[in-house]
Amino acid sequence: MIVQTHRFGPLDVPDNKIIAMERPILGFERLRYFCLVELPEIAPLLWLQSTEDSTVAFMVLNPVILFPDYRIAINSMEIAELEVCDLAAVEAYVVVTFSDHPRDISANLQGPILINTENRRAKQLVLVNSRYHVKHPLLEVAEEPAAFQEATELVTA
Repeated sequence: MIVQTHRFGPLDVPDNKIIAMERPILGFERLRYFCLVELPEIAPLLWLQSTEDSTVAFMVLNPVILFPDYRIAINSMEIAELEVCDLAAVEAYVVVTFSDHPRDISANLQGPILINTENRRAKQLVLVNSRYHVKHPLLEVAEEPAAFQEATELVTA
């Protein structure tokens, strides 16, 4: 499938890499299909690109990379909606928000996006009664803040 993107131009994305949102990203309820775009120069960051709207792409990060103790409680109904057979097949990503100042870059740890890597079904959760925040600072927890800041500067350039 050719995915038209504002940021990257046309991308050839295999059909088996298209992610179907079973529960949409808050504020973007009309968009159901996405793909992950990996660029080595901004790793560990990725883009979650809409396949339906070329202008919509979210910067995402696997939260465990910067927050090794990140854990979320998921009830069986949440897992059932994604048709999960093996919990190891579920990956979590959080949306990264940029600012004019790199020190203000944050991640929404309260609204993770879960992706079942076996069937590419996904959903955004909203964690209630959680110790996590919507704007959790990233640079202060990065093991290599200079490298992380360099990657984020490439994104915002």
